[in-house]
Amino acid sequence: MTADRPVFDSESVARLRRVITRLSRMLNESAQAEGLTPSQASVLAVVGGRGPIGLAELAEIEGINPTMLSRIVSKLDTLGLLRRTPHPNDQRAALVEATDAGQATSERIRETRSMTVTKILDTLPADTTATLLLALPALEALATANDRKP
Repeated sequence: MTADRPVFDSESVARLRRVITRLSRMLNESAQAEGLTPSQASVLAVVGGRGPIGLAELAEIEGINPTMLSRIVSKLDTLGLLRRTPHPNDQRAALVEATDAGQATSERIRETRSMTVTKILDTLPADTTATLLLALPALEALATANDRKP
């Protein structure tokens, strides 16, 4: 501890990394069950949740380069899950929005992921689930800490 701040040793960091990786794999299975990669499912969820969105903003939110995003959007468009529309203020740009099928697919993935977590939580002792509930703010801070870097 340094000034009342716990320090993670290398083994604790490795344990946390392994837990995050295992949970991520379990949750990504829901995207694969829909025939999507985790990146495709993530893009679909962002577009479905935010409505029509520009590709530059979407690339920034997703943290992926425009070329990769273009491939993902093209695939989702081909699958009938997204559609491109002209940007009302910029003729050179396009917006993407989820189709009804895309919204339904995104909702199924979200529901499957929630059911997966619920099933796991139901198998844990009450004191463990209580600890996880108390840890939610810390886990949310961990997930967003990189967003705050200059």
